[in-house]
Amino acid sequence: MARIKGAMGAKKRHNRTLKLAKGYYGARSKQYRIAKQTVMKALTNAYAGRKQKKRQYRSLWIARINAAARLNGLSYSRMMHGLKLAGVDLNRKVLADIAVNDAAGFAKLAETAKAQIA
Repeated sequence: MARIKGAMGAKKRHNRTLKLAKGYYGARSKQYRIAKQTVMKALTNAYAGRKQKKRQYRSLWIARINAAARLNGLSYSRMMHGLKLAGVDLNRKVLADIAVNDAAGFAKLAETAKAQIA
């Protein structure tokens, strides 16, 4: 039986990695061995970044809610506690959007929270 060498598969694998490394600086985009290391690290960081993005958005929403709540005489924690007691079931993403785009609507929510706390 004839021996099949791996040149075609190796070339394909190298080109796939080098294509992912396109745009990297110097040898990171030209030499397979270095490009492979860089791409592996980049993919690891990309995976971690997708998890961190969710955390960062949540903290942004909390900061926006806190700022709007303080304009209405409440802290973030008292606002959230009052809304929970009032049975207002809005998540932080929606509350932050209301805080930015609809100040009057957020003021009504703040009054609802104040009434429940008092």
